[in-house]
Amino acid sequence: MSQDTLLVLITIFVAITAISFIGQAIALFRLAKTTNEMKQRVDAFLPKAEKLITTAEATIAESRAQILQITTNANEVLAMTKTQLTRVDALVADASARAKTQMDRAEMVLEDTLTRVHSTVNSVHGTILRPLREITGVAAGVKAAVSHLLKGAPASVAQATTDEEMFI
Repeated sequence: MSQDTLLVLITIFVAITAISFIGQAIALFRLAKTTNEMKQRVDAFLPKAEKLITTAEATIAESRAQILQITTNANEVLAMTKTQLTRVDALVADASARAKTQMDRAEMVLEDTLTRVHSTVNSVHGTILRPLREITGVAAGVKAAVSHLLKGAPASVAQATTDEEMFI
């Protein structure tokens, strides 16, 4: 390769490098301009953001106090609920035990009453109804005899069967 060609090539590369530096300078200038615009916008927005942050901090401080109060109240309610639940549990256990005892007693009383009623019914059957049946049978016999004597005629077979059935 000749020196002239080499010189032309170096000149072309130097020119390309110079053009790229000019492009970079333009890009940096535009970047600086955009940065200035962004800075102006941020500077305009900054007071609003500071007010918002101040308001947010105040709200958070108030919320903390309220949350603390709510948490305290909730803990008190939970403690009272736990105490009341313990009392109710004890009361239910006591009432359950008493109800079981009373049901056992009522069952014993009912069983005793049924036994006595059964015994009384047996006594009534044995002492009152049996003699009443016997008296009724004797009365039926006397009635049949009186009826037979008053009629004077022999009774028919159907009448005798009916009388026997009533007597039995």
